[in-house]
Amino acid sequence: MTQPAPTPEHAPAESIEEAHQASETAEHTEAGEGSSGGGESTGTVILAGAVNLAIAAAKFAGGLISHSSAMLSEAAHSVADTITEVLLFVALKRGDREPDERHPFGYGRETYFWAFLASLATFALGAGFSIWQGVDTILHAKSEGSPLVSYIVLAVAFVLEATSLRKAIKQVRDSAKRYRTTPQRYLAVTTDTTVKAITFEDSAALVGLVLAALGLLLEQLTGSPVWDGVSAILIGLLLIVVAGVLAKANASLLIGQAASPVLDRQLREEIQALDLVVDVPFLLTSVIGPGQLVVAAKVDFEDSASAGDIERVADEAEQRLVERHEGVRYVFLDPTSGHTARVQAQRLPAAEG
Repeated sequence: MTQPAPTPEHAPAESIEEAHQASETAEHTEAGEGSSGGGESTGTVILAGAVNLAIAAAKFAGGLISHSSAMLSEAAHSVADTITEVLLFVALKRGDREPDERHPFGYGRETYFWAFLASLATFALGAGFSIWQGVDTILHAKSEGSPLVSYIVLAVAFVLEATSLRKAIKQVRDSAKRYRTTPQRYLAVTTDTTVKAITFEDSAALVGLVLAALGLLLEQLTGSPVWDGVSAILIGLLLIVVAGVLAKANASLLIGQAASPVLDRQLREEIQALDLVVDVPFLLTSVIGPGQLVVAAKVDFEDSASAGDIERVADEAEQRLVERHEGVRYVFLDPTSGHTARVQAQRLPAAEG
């Protein structure tokens, strides 16, 4: 068992077939990037929060002047995003605490708890208010005020949101390049849910701004406020989708998500390649926080292996996994007979079923 400092990245082992190298390297991000990205994520969260707070105030002013439900929905969207950034900031700070006696694996999973609450804020406040505003506008049509202020606010908000999104995308691209994968693949497998949340929410914010502008324009052209209401409802539905995706990702990591099958196979092969190891019939992995992975395995050693031999091989296995697989923080090996371990491995899926 070990708790090492973050280790350098490494390329996939040459024994892995070349055709799968890019995707397998991407799967390493499920074990996390290591703690080096924490400061960058914090900066991204702070910038996004400040931008959303300023945008929310401007949208409320524009919505009250123009009597636009789409603008008020966008204001609620920005308020929800601001609350989200606050919760994500708390997540980064709370999850980065050192392990203690009561929490020997650290507080990494607390990051996902606060990030999950952030997704609920997006759903309840942003989506709920937007849909309510849209339905109310359609049922009780009200004449719109001057849309000029709203157009100006939307244009300024678009520039600010684009600036925030640009920083998030830069972080995603840099990390994807580091792991030799695509930004889309990185977002799909990364355990850094803060940068994932900001990227998704800022993208949704830009789409929401376009929807609000279309609603205003169609109402201006047709004279019917129904378009404004429809726009607000579409913004609400968009937020529901974003909240659902983020909630699902955080819930899986909070419960204790395993590493990818590809990474599991690589870890198993690393252990099997060690001296005196006959087989690794049972191996478990679990993400315990952003950039943190625990590995536990039952190992069948040769009958001639002494207690000293087993201890030496176990230390070598720990050192090898930590050095070659960034994100591995703890390694537990249990010497056992191959038959016993295989029986336990067969029982586990049956019990889960």
